[in-house]
Amino acid sequence: MSRDDRRLAPIGVFDSGLGGLTVLRAIRALLPHESFLYLGDTARVPYGNKSAATVVRYSLENAAFLMRHHVKAIVVACNTSSALALKDLTQAVAVPIIGMIAPGAARAVAMSRHQRIGIIGTTATIASRAYEHAIHALAPGTTVDSVACPLFVPLVEEGWLDTPATTMIAGQYLEALPSRDLDTLILGCTHYPLLQQVIHRILPRSLPLIDTGEAAAAELHQVLASADLLAPPATLARDRICVTDATPHLPRIAEQLFAAPLSPAEIVSVD
Repeated sequence: MSRDDRRLAPIGVFDSGLGGLTVLRAIRALLPHESFLYLGDTARVPYGNKSAATVVRYSLENAAFLMRHHVKAIVVACNTSSALALKDLTQAVAVPIIGMIAPGAARAVAMSRHQRIGIIGTTATIASRAYEHAIHALAPGTTVDSVACPLFVPLVEEGWLDTPATTMIAGQYLEALPSRDLDTLILGCTHYPLLQQVIHRILPRSLPLIDTGEAAAAELHQVLASADLLAPPATLARDRICVTDATPHLPRIAEQLFAAPLSPAEIVSVD
């Protein structure tokens, strides 16, 4: 593939389900001339309660699907995959791989005034301590408090973005965080930005929430620019949305996230 062809190739984005659409939104806002191939593994969501070996296998299958469609970079829009499979993915494919952990940790450290950072994420992401290690590598003296919120992903996938049940469950999870001491909170799952309204109802509105998708979008821009792979400004961007199983709530969530409608989702197989 020539350099010009690579510049015009799409960016691949995958997530366990619909949460990665928050990352796609952030990337599209920063890189409006790029084309995208989004893969939501809705048949196997959530990843956060799976074993590490299973998450790695699913992630490699997702990346292989994207590579078959000649993407020029892959954004791992899933914190669980980023925590458990990024090394395997980097070794398996020959295009740049952007995860969520390092960009999110770096943005949190940069925004934290008193080195007291909180993290909420899936059970697997929190258990991996990937964010904690990344934060301490950048700022060794930082106090880190983390809480697993395993029901958040199924709530989002079910379309329960702001219901009394969602608020009740969120309250039970978030009360474990020392919110009076925290000065920054990482939303350590790409589904969680869809619950910001509920989270802000429980935690102080003054507490900054780190959207890891926005941080990853900035890193993607830097990586593509350094490799001279940015699409030319006059390029007509195209999106393709793929899922591994039908999901009735995708149109409503997409409508909430994007000003212009996305292309209809295609059901695909990744194996």
